[in-house]
Amino acid sequence: MNAPTPLRRAAAFLAPLLCLVFAPLTAAPATSWRAGTARENITPPAGLWMTGYASRDKPAEGTAQELWAKALAVADPAGNRGVIITLDQCGISRQSTDRVAAELVRRHGLPRSAVMVNVSHTHCSPQLAGNLNGIQILPPDGLAKAVAYPPDLEQRMIRVADAALAALAPARIAWGVDEAHFGFNRRENPEKDVVALRAAGQLKGPFDPRVPVLAVRGADGALRALLVSYACHSTTLGIFKWHGDYAGSAMLELERRHPGANVLFTIGCGADINPGPRREERLADEHGRALADAADRALARPLTQVEGGFASAWGDVTLKFSRRPTEEQLREAETKQQPNQGMHRAWAASVRELIRTRGDKLLEYDYPVQAWRLGGLSWVALGGEVVIDYALRLRREAGDNLWVFGYSNDVMAYIPSERVLKEGRYEGDTSMVPYGQPGPWSPGLEDRIISKTRELLTRTAPPR
Repeated sequence: MNAPTPLRRAAAFLAPLLCLVFAPLTAAPATSWRAGTARENITPPAGLWMTGYASRDKPAEGTAQELWAKALAVADPAGNRGVIITLDQCGISRQSTDRVAAELVRRHGLPRSAVMVNVSHTHCSPQLAGNLNGIQILPPDGLAKAVAYPPDLEQRMIRVADAALAALAPARIAWGVDEAHFGFNRRENPEKDVVALRAAGQLKGPFDPRVPVLAVRGADGALRALLVSYACHSTTLGIFKWHGDYAGSAMLELERRHPGANVLFTIGCGADINPGPRREERLADEHGRALADAADRALARPLTQVEGGFASAWGDVTLKFSRRPTEEQLREAETKQQPNQGMHRAWAASVRELIRTRGDKLLEYDYPVQAWRLGGLSWVALGGEVVIDYALRLRREAGDNLWVFGYSNDVMAYIPSERVLKEGRYEGDTSMVPYGQPGPWSPGLEDRIISKTRELLTRTAPPR
């Protein structure tokens, strides 16, 4: 063997030093995102009254599809965490979500802005005390059950979020988008003509076919969680059984196709968008498969990886109702013979209670807006039944890496755009009756909500 040259001796001496210097840059595992998911059955027993339709005149008769609370927790490389809870419920009150969030803040040290709640708006779910107060006056036994159910629901929400946060583990998170077309603008298209109009390409009105998906894969590459969104009312069905509607059917179908994955659904700004056709259980399954197909098409293409950090922000906007009902109007609602008279009586009772408890503050409402950033992806969560105009406007301003959810954190009323407010009709005016609110919103609400949303998106923007 030849003796080592001076150059070789120098290389042999330097090599270990170079390894020590550069090892942290090349050999250390990259710090990654973490995610955890969980689920909790929230199906009520038969005998609770149902919500969503004023015409229901008896309690639920059983279960066609189980209802769920599901949670997805995320943590960025710096340890900033957030948890979203999705519910197969028609609505939820601010009081309920605030209590749940306060407990999660206490237990886990999260900021309030890092706890998000979204309901699927299925109309085959129970009536909850504090939500849709004007839809009907329940008999005493029905009222007792409606009052008893929310505290149990809140505990299940807390448990499912606890479990998701406890399950945080290294994960790859990515997102993509496809489309589904079973929704239609119900203000612009007669329901009986929707199938023919769709076939002819003649549906009118604003509509958002996007199906955003967020895929969470474990370190082994297996799909652990999938969050799917769509901007469309969950009103395929009006049966007297618990059912998750098309959203529930889509989640079941995707979980069948992807064993081991927990599938969550978030509803977008679909307050003026209905599924069509509807009114048969098979159609809920059909629309669910269409949504599942869209999600799988998105998964089959290259997805955008979530990289960077997590940030969240929260803010309230004070909105105002345009008028206070007079005593004469309240008495008329209580006594006049008219269609859905029970609903008008319930509205009068709700407004009287607001007058008693809120007095001069009756016409003001603190409306919640929330923003999340997951790397280069932004989410906005708006309270109430938000019409499609908001999502389309915000995405025009911020780009396609923005997802906008309605029905989040508090479902207190319809949230019309300025256009819909001026046009009136159900979404702009008379929907305040089933919600038990004093009257339509005052003009200017759209710009106030958009302005607060811009502020929160700026606050969650990545540092430059």
